[in-house]
Amino acid sequence: MIIETVTILAGFDKEGRAEKVGRVDLRPGDSLALVGPTGSGKSELLSDVEQAACQDTQTGRTILVNGEPLAELPAGLVATLSQKTNFVMDATVEEFILLHAESKGRDGQALLKPLLDMTNSLCGEPIRADMSLQVLSGGQSRALMIADIAMLSDTPIVLIDEVENAGIHKFKALSVLAGRRKVVVTATHDPVLILMNDTRLVMQNGGMSALLRSSDGERECAEDLKRMDSTLMQAREALRMGKTLAAKEIML
Repeated sequence: MIIETVTILAGFDKEGRAEKVGRVDLRPGDSLALVGPTGSGKSELLSDVEQAACQDTQTGRTILVNGEPLAELPAGLVATLSQKTNFVMDATVEEFILLHAESKGRDGQALLKPLLDMTNSLCGEPIRADMSLQVLSGGQSRALMIADIAMLSDTPIVLIDEVENAGIHKFKALSVLAGRRKVVVTATHDPVLILMNDTRLVMQNGGMSALLRSSDGERECAEDLKRMDSTLMQAREALRMGKTLAAKEIML
């Protein structure tokens, strides 16, 4: 199915009041951040998109694809990634990639190395083709899933729940997916990820409260925040490897 637009039509918040944002329109390559405190309704909105809701969920929202509601959800339309997502298949990384490629009519051998390279650019601990899926860490599993979604799957809509807690390089992950002309919706608390998205949807009390686009000033702030985040990541990796830190090494 070729996706031209995905539209979220408003429903109601937890008090039964009409949502302040009437509709949100997304196109391939767009990225939307869902922001708000815990319990504000971010996960419910992701669930509405995943189910292609048609006024049949608690929120009363409707999801349109190419301007029309879907009577049933086509297979492979939506991919969902959360910090709890893991593989259940008992196979090696190579076997998984080759089998998935075969099911899509793609050349798995040609895709194997570039897909692994992308995977290893997203996670701190490299994986090999001969490793069992069952021994991969949570971060390695999710890095492989993102690379698979980006390079192999035909999934046009990607939903991500708190990628900053998934144990992967979050900025690269978002860039990889958005760069593949997919509609990407991310629920996040991370300020840099929020500002990396084209727009952000503010959730309050279970409802869509405001739709904002990042300003030029915010983009400048994002670059400063990204440098700070990079310093924190370097410190974290050093401590993980058993190294010690000196005050002069932490320059924010």
